[in-house]
Amino acid sequence: MQTKHVLIALFLLGSMPMAQAQTPTNPADFRGANTTKSAYQVVYQLNNDEDGKIKATLKNIQNALDDPRLKGKLTVELVVHGAGVALFQKDKPYEELVKNLQNRGVILAMCENTLRERKISRDALFPFISYVPSGNGELIIRQQQGWAYMHP
Repeated sequence: MQTKHVLIALFLLGSMPMAQAQTPTNPADFRGANTTKSAYQVVYQLNNDEDGKIKATLKNIQNALDDPRLKGKLTVELVVHGAGVALFQKDKPYEELVKNLQNRGVILAMCENTLRERKISRDALFPFISYVPSGNGELIIRQQQGWAYMHP
């Protein structure tokens, strides 16, 4: 009797239509994902001092902030550690770019472990940035809180 029930269940499952992703018939009609939440959070990581990598990371953040789907819904944090400390150093050319992001609401977080390990004083960094005990710890916490993680 049990075999009969299993066969009936398999027959019913096999005859059910499979769920299919809704894709436009013309790929040119695709406009990307729709926002379904009232708020989104993303944490970006920068641990590289290469000018191209720094500028690409900042550009990625700007692009996210400018995405019309995310306007007014996005919280962004930039966690800097390791070699990325160059971004926040007063003797580097990034102050205006960093200030522009902060003026748009981006949280600028510097890893205190990096400063200690590299023997860098806070006085060598822009006075308007924030600090976290550990860059890795901040990334772990944010990811566990559900923030999207970007490492461009």
